[in-house]
Amino acid sequence: MFTAHPTEATRRTILVKEQDVAEVLATALRDGIDAGHARELRARAHREVTILWQTEEQLSVRPSVADEVEQTAFYVTEILYPIIGRFYAQLDAAFSQVYAEPLALDPHRPLIRFGSWVGGDMDGNPNVGPDTIRHTLARHAELAFDLHARTIRALFRTLSQSRSRVAVSSEVDARIVEYGQMLPDVRERIPQRYVAMPYRVLLWLMSARLERARDRQQLGYTTPGELVADLGLIATSLARNRGEHAGRELVLAAQMRVATFGFHLMTLDTRQDALVHRHALANLLDDPDFADRSADERTEKLAAALRTPPATRAVDAETERCLAVFEVLGEARNHYGPVATGLSIISMAQGPDDALAVLVLARHAGLVDGDHVPLDIAPLFETVADLETAAATMTTLLQTPDYRAHLRKRGDVQHVMLGYSDSNKDSGITASRWALHRAQVELTEVATAEGVEICFFHGRGGTISRGGSKPRRAILAAPEQVGGNRLRVTEQGEMIRAKYGLPDIAERTLELIVGAMVTRSLPSEPIDSDWTELASDLAAASRTAYRELVREHPDFYAYFRAATPIDVIERMQIGSRPASRRQQRGVEDLRAIPWVFAWPQSRHLLPGWFGVGAGLRACVERHGVATLRRAKAWPFFTNLLGDVEMVLAKADMAIARRYAQLAGDVGSAIFPKVLAAYDETRALLAQILETDDLLASEPVLRRSIALRNPYVDPMSFLQVDALARWRATDRTDAELERVLTATVRGIARGLQNTG
Repeated sequence: MFTAHPTEATRRTILVKEQDVAEVLATALRDGIDAGHARELRARAHREVTILWQTEEQLSVRPSVADEVEQTAFYVTEILYPIIGRFYAQLDAAFSQVYAEPLALDPHRPLIRFGSWVGGDMDGNPNVGPDTIRHTLARHAELAFDLHARTIRALFRTLSQSRSRVAVSSEVDARIVEYGQMLPDVRERIPQRYVAMPYRVLLWLMSARLERARDRQQLGYTTPGELVADLGLIATSLARNRGEHAGRELVLAAQMRVATFGFHLMTLDTRQDALVHRHALANLLDDPDFADRSADERTEKLAAALRTPPATRAVDAETERCLAVFEVLGEARNHYGPVATGLSIISMAQGPDDALAVLVLARHAGLVDGDHVPLDIAPLFETVADLETAAATMTTLLQTPDYRAHLRKRGDVQHVMLGYSDSNKDSGITASRWALHRAQVELTEVATAEGVEICFFHGRGGTISRGGSKPRRAILAAPEQVGGNRLRVTEQGEMIRAKYGLPDIAERTLELIVGAMVTRSLPSEPIDSDWTELASDLAAASRTAYRELVREHPDFYAYFRAATPIDVIERMQIGSRPASRRQQRGVEDLRAIPWVFAWPQSRHLLPGWFGVGAGLRACVERHGVATLRRAKAWPFFTNLLGDVEMVLAKADMAIARRYAQLAGDVGSAIFPKVLAAYDETRALLAQILETDDLLASEPVLRRSIALRNPYVDPMSFLQVDALARWRATDRTDAELERVLTATVRGIARGLQNTG
């Protein structure tokens, strides 16, 4: 699930040029390049890199939601669509090599699907709403049809087999007759020279049906499954008639592309703050106090509303806008099919009423299919407190008769989104990870007891503090009680570019994810009960230390504002939504994205490690070092330690001290606490990992950091100096602001996974 975030808003122009540079480098590394070709490649690389240097990385105006839609679509159309066929072919080859038989994958049920909430994420973004949802869905469909049309044309050019040379299956001939009778005008326009080429004749007719489907005309394909089936007829005919090495692999690739991307390209989720829904319902239900009532009272009123026909009444503009979202989703279901729109995600969900609210609003908007609302509703539990009560919330929700009836119509599958960002900002990385782990176990138990399947949607970001672990390691660290046959995860910020920016890397990313999911589906040994007690103690002590500084120290927010370039980040034109949600009240309401983006800039990387040292110290005192070392056999604990180790290796306290000096007396008071915690965390981690150096077991990553830092460090020193001078002008010097913006981008690029 791709998301747009302000830590990464690189122009499509830059992305395309980077593709060109990568292609040149890949070609240059191949064996057998003669001297003349090598000179040509060097000249081309020189040209492309020079043009890159001379091109603004981001435009000077804030990108629109439509711009973000195009940027996200770039990765799907230019990278993922071309490689998906090869990915499945290599997966099948690997399976055949190991098990001596083909994978026999159902082409109507691909292993991987793609989605986005760019254009549908309304949470705190006034620029997203009914119009952007409508535009995004239309754009997705337009791109999907264009891609499939090009694929069919490419097959047409390739499959030139003639009846005089090779046979064709009767099913292909029957389909040609069927479509010829269905579209006689199209059949008559096929040039005579192609009549004896059966695959070309069928592809010509298929292309006509695809074009009609795009324009929503009669006789067009009604579902992508029909196109998948037609491609399957051709693939089968080739297999039976000496075509195994005469284009069949291209047809199979096309089949998987259509199956994966359908006529919708990628599913569009929508997300809205629970408070927005409550305010709309206060208007709809004529209850001004609705939002301030208890969750139990709201649940009772909403359950009653679901049992009565929606009343027509005048509503205010905000409520009308809220209802219009569900109206658009209903239109999309009719125009683009049920898979074009995905989850209705409720951020800041706290009680069962927040899920019932979606049902009531959808019914008022007319989004109904027979007697039920055709929406999958996903509460998003974000803070540690909400994660701790998530099981109780979902128990009440699943035992609510009206919601249970709704869920039966949705196949008895309940989606729950887990927030890594806000839980970390709220309580630190260890408490966040343990709360997420426990919530998954408890929610799985609730779902099992209630007879439903639960599907977790992991809201991970790029940084470690936002759940940005290595893909395989993060999947394997999930609780063993949680089923391993489904995974839904966000790809955010610069991590989309890092994982999917180049075809080979994108393919490798997909391989890692699928491989980890296969491994997760295998039986695993139960973990030692002592380890769960250890994790609870680690989380509790870490959370206390973290909150004492970040949430309770009266000067910490001032330190954050002064010792990081957050004031620069807030002014950068790099995202379509504000830096804060709801009312700005300090750390509490600051979005997790600018929060974690600012700390790497000042080389603290504080959200990724602070509090861990205090937790490890408490556990060493209570359980002993030997117990912590044994716990490294537990994937959850190993993944946590590995992530913290990487963050500590990227942090630089000598440079962080320079930023702390920008905070004056506040910095003098707080930075020594930060430095002492860093030193303690590093020492305890080395003791548990039994190593003298950070990243001793990760030599490639360690070398990468060592190579990057000499280029990043000067930018940090420049940023400290420019920040001091810019703030001295009351932030009015435009030239200094331009320099600061450049340093923010440069440091982010150098440190990587910073958003």
